[in-house]
Amino acid sequence: MFRRFASFGMAAVAAFIATSAVAGDIEIIDAPEIDVSKSASAQGWYIRGDLGYSGWIKGDRPRLTDAGGTRDFDTARFSRPLSYGVGIGYQFSDLLRGDVTADFSKDGFKGSAACAGGPCAFKADYSAAGLMANGYIDLGTLAGFTPYLGAGLGATWLDWRNPACSGAGCPGVEGRDGLRFTYALMAGASVDLTSRVKLDFGYRFSGMGGGKAFRSAAGDVEIRDHGLHKHEFRVGLRVPLW
Repeated sequence: MFRRFASFGMAAVAAFIATSAVAGDIEIIDAPEIDVSKSASAQGWYIRGDLGYSGWIKGDRPRLTDAGGTRDFDTARFSRPLSYGVGIGYQFSDLLRGDVTADFSKDGFKGSAACAGGPCAFKADYSAAGLMANGYIDLGTLAGFTPYLGAGLGATWLDWRNPACSGAGCPGVEGRDGLRFTYALMAGASVDLTSRVKLDFGYRFSGMGGGKAFRSAAGDVEIRDHGLHKHEFRVGLRVPLW
């Protein structure tokens, strides 16, 4: 019995010594620390191009002044609701950016008025070229979409042309042009099509100041518009240059 216990004890001691020796040969390797830090905010220039559709163009009825006095048009309607624009901007941070855009559009106008000699139907065209300075706040990215809010201030060169009139009391007038104060409010979202191209879609409300639209050569007949208000749905591309 004693020999059996002695043999077991010697075997246990030998196993302990062997295990210690193997453990002594194992080197402890220090794993390098992984530094996870937030990337720097995106900054740099970008270019953009946009197309717009004005589903609703609202202009207060133009005002006619002639020998019969001053009065508003009876009706007023606009058409040709497409616009386009280009611009260049700067991304200041992940949340703030700004750009300068040039916007262009053409439109048609039809209306009726009680002219001095009787009722008349009036139609004309106009073109608009505007320059706007815009600022945007990006509200963070959710499910790949980055919603934003924006506002802009600028001026638009409005050029009335091609007047035509039918009716007994039609006045002879010619188009006027001039610079109009313009403002805009925007809301929308962008999504990355590729690492270099962003799709931008949204809504823009813009308001333009009023001014002279048409005038006769003698100056006895004048038509003034009260400005235009556009509700536009817009889609465009933004391409970062950094």
